[in-house]
Amino acid sequence: YLDLFAGSGALSFEALSRGAKQVTSIERNLSAFQSLEKNRKLLKSTKISFLNQDALVFLNQRNTEIFDFVLLDPPFNKNLVSKALKTLKNSDFVTTHSKIYIESEFEITQSFLHENFSEKIEIIKQKQSGAVNYCLLEIL
Repeated sequence: YLDLFAGSGALSFEALSRGAKQVTSIERNLSAFQSLEKNRKLLKSTKISFLNQDALVFLNQRNTEIFDFVLLDPPFNKNLVSKALKTLKNSDFVTTHSKIYIESEFEITQSFLHENFSEKIEIIKQKQSGAVNYCLLEIL
C-alpha cells in the first residue's frame, strides 16, 4: 500500500487497520511528517513507514517494490493528480491489477486517464460527495 500524499495519515492508518501487510506513506510537509512519526511510534507499528519527501520526487526514484494499491489524495487545485499519474505511469511502482484510489476536486474521466496514464486502466467505482470526487481504478 502506497500513500503518496499522506497528510494526516488517516487513510494510511486505516489501511493498516484493515489488514494491509505493509504501508509506505509519503508526506512532504515536515510538521505533518513529524506528527505521523509520533503516531507510528505510539502505535509501535513496524508495518507502516513514513518518508519526508515530495511524492513526485519519490516516484522518480528507482524502485524494487511493486505496490498493489496506490492512494492519491493530493492537495486540491495544484494539478497534482495529473502529474502523479503521469509520473506513476513511467515508474515501476505499479503493474497489471494494481489499484489506484484517487480523491480529487474534479471527476476522473476515461479520457483524462488516457491522457495522463494509459488506455490500459479502468474505472471500477466512482462517487462524489460535496466537492470531493472519489475514484477507484485498476490497471489492466
